Amino acid sequence: MKTVISIIKRIVLSVFILYGYNLIAVSFNQVIPMNIITVGAVGFLGFPALFALILLRVFLF
Repeated sequence: MKTVISIIKRIVLSVFILYGYNLIAVSFNQVIPMNIITVGAVGFLGFPALFALILLRVFLF
């Protein structure tokens, strides 16, 4: 039961992190879409995954 609650907390936190980033990044036109893959990556790896997604967005698009 503890692991399920921990996983749910990480998912909710990652959604809030992506949403907060998107609020700031909308003025720079660098929005990262919130889907299962991005939420899972940020939930599993944390802020380094967010920075990697930002770098991918900047360099590839």
